Order: sequence, then structure tokens, then C-alpha cells
Amino acid sequence: MSALEIFAVAVSFLGIWLTARRRMLCWPVNLLACALYFQLFMNVRLYSDMVLQALFGAAILYGWIAWKRGQDDSGEVVVRSLPVAHAAAGLGAGALGGLAIGWLTSRYTDAALPWMDAMLSSFSLVAQYWTARRQVASWLLWIAVDIVYVGMFLYKGLLPTAGLYAAMIVLAVIGYRRWRKAMRA
Repeated sequence: MSALEIFAVAVSFLGIWLTARRRMLCWPVNLLACALYFQLFMNVRLYSDMVLQALFGAAILYGWIAWKRGQDDSGEVVVRSLPVAHAAAGLGAGALGGLAIGWLTSRYTDAALPWMDAMLSSFSLVAQYWTARRQVASWLLWIAVDIVYVGMFLYKGLLPTAGLYAAMIVLAVIGYRRWRKAMRA
């Protein structure tokens, strides 16, 4: 446990909480969290997750713009459902991306957990894209991914980060309920 990890946990928690509440401030807070976790993951050789943070940075900028355009007249971010065909395509892309990243990192790096890290990173990108597109189902994918992340971070001895991801599961459940309610309204 390091000061960097503790700070990254606190910033990440705030960012996810703001996302669940559909607040635009989530985007700059999440961008800072990405930078902090990029450094942390580089330090512990979780390279897929390190690269994931850089990709999240780009996705956060996209999400910030998409949410700004996706507001109603009162300034509330409008959420929507995910068509089944789009869900299937996203999950397929996540699986293919995970296989490609896992193959590369298992052969060309000293990654600690190349296949698990790659799959989690790839499906996290899908979940982030769905979040940027304001799709309620993003929270369900986040729940699944975060459950596995908790185990991986416990294994790597990143206890505060494992705790963060456990809390993120709870936040994702809250986000899912809030977004579903908002979609029905």
C-alpha cells in the first residue's frame, strides 16, 4: 500500500460516485484517477491495466463530449437502453480484444497476469464505451468486471485497490438502479 494507491482510490471512488449521479464533474475527476492508476499499474507490472488507463483517458474525453450533447433541456444527462445486437457486438469485441491483448502481453512482456489482466482491460473498455454512450447496461458489465478485479487485486496485494473495486461494485449497483429509474421517468 502506497500513498499513490490511497490517493488513487479516493479520487476513483469520487469519480464513480459522480458518474452514478450523472454529474458532469465525473469526467475531470475520472481523468485524474486514470493518471494516478496509470502510474500505479506501471509500478506493479499490470501492463494491460496501465494501457487501459491511457485508453480510458481518451474514452473519458469522448464521454465528456457525449454527455454534454446528451443532456435534456434541464441539464440532466439522458440515459438509454442498450439494443441486444449492440450488446452482443460489444461483448464479442471485448472477448476478441482480450484474446489479442493477452496473446501480446503473455509473449512480449513480463506481465504478472497477462490473460486475466487483458480480459478485464478489454471488457472494461467496452463498459467505458457503454457508459460514455449513456447506456444503462454499462453498469451490469461494470459489476461483472469489478467482481473479478477484486480477486486479481487481492492476489497482487493491492488491498486498498481491491477495497475500491469492492466499493465500485456497490456504486455500480446504485448507478444501475438510478439510471434505470431515470430511463423510465
